[in-house]
Amino acid sequence: MKILNFKTLISVALAGTLLTGCATGSGNQNGQNEGGVFSENKGAIIGTTVGAIAGVVLGNNIGGGSKSRNKVIGGVAGAAIGGAIGYSIDKQAKEVAESLNTNVNNNPNAQMDPNNDLIVSNTDNYVKIMFRDDMMFEVNSANPTYSASQKIAKINPVLANYPNTLVQIVGHTDNSGTHAYNQTLSEKRATNVGNIIHNSGVSNQIFSRGCSYDKPVAANTTKQNMDLNRRVEVYLYPNQESVIDVCK
Repeated sequence: MKILNFKTLISVALAGTLLTGCATGSGNQNGQNEGGVFSENKGAIIGTTVGAIAGVVLGNNIGGGSKSRNKVIGGVAGAAIGGAIGYSIDKQAKEVAESLNTNVNNNPNAQMDPNNDLIVSNTDNYVKIMFRDDMMFEVNSANPTYSASQKIAKINPVLANYPNTLVQIVGHTDNSGTHAYNQTLSEKRATNVGNIIHNSGVSNQIFSRGCSYDKPVAANTTKQNMDLNRRVEVYLYPNQESVIDVCK
């Protein structure tokens, strides 16, 4: 797989399509682990760019007329391309929620309710699915239970409808044990969830990350709070620009 950096990627004008990148890393040749999920600790993913960027590049190469005018023409054309192939994040969130037999819940306090073991929410830049560990894994295990695997797989038909969506799987733990132990556990859990999605045959780029106990939703001072902090989150991004640092 050819290695591209982001600067090289956006310099190529492809009218009518998004530009996609490849992932590289210190794992195998493609920067993937054995299951096919890109690990952020082993590889860097270069995602899609928006049509407007390609349009400006395209405008610089239009023959005739002033360069500034061509940039405007290219930018408008690129924006139209981007809009045509884009999608509504709100709509995608609703489709994901329906596939999981729940509703979109954007209440910022929802994650503090121990009864919410599954939450689908969205911002202007991404869709987030939160799974509590209690419904996903046996104690100290990185392997999803059969029922959890069945639930995770329910989002695959939605992803099949959005092949350009970038999928990021993130593992979080409480602070029981050492940071290193929890880092490994969070990474393994994220990777195993990602592999369930990957092995379904979807074409989305999938990458995983573990945050150990670096980003709790509540102070690790009570058993209930520790239960809240043990979770796996799935982020769905429309493009590379939308990706956030989930461990900060």
